[in-house]
Amino acid sequence: MIKDSCQNNTRALAELKCAVSAIEDKKGEALRILDVREKSSITDYLILVTGTSDAHLKALKGALDKALKAADVRLIGEDRTLSSGWLVVDAFDFMIHLQTEETRDFYRLDQLWKDALEVSL
Repeated sequence: MIKDSCQNNTRALAELKCAVSAIEDKKGEALRILDVREKSSITDYLILVTGTSDAHLKALKGALDKALKAADVRLIGEDRTLSSGWLVVDAFDFMIHLQTEETRDFYRLDQLWKDALEVSL
């Protein structure tokens, strides 16, 4: 059982790196990766990232879609509403929240998860 857990964590970290690389390639801002394994029963990691506009969020989402598909990452849910200022991608082991600066300031997910450990890849 421990071996399976370690393999799952290694896979999740590789998938996280893939997502982060796509985000960095499209110049996502204020990128934070939070380890919420001890805090959430829904996912293990959160990726929080700011886009400069709805168009930038769309570009970030497009890059993520391509990168995660190429890495064979199975998504279990995603938000496709571009005009909200907030897009969510759920890859089970991690969730990605793409937000405009205004939306991120308003919902303050960083503050909501302030007790989570920040991960550096």
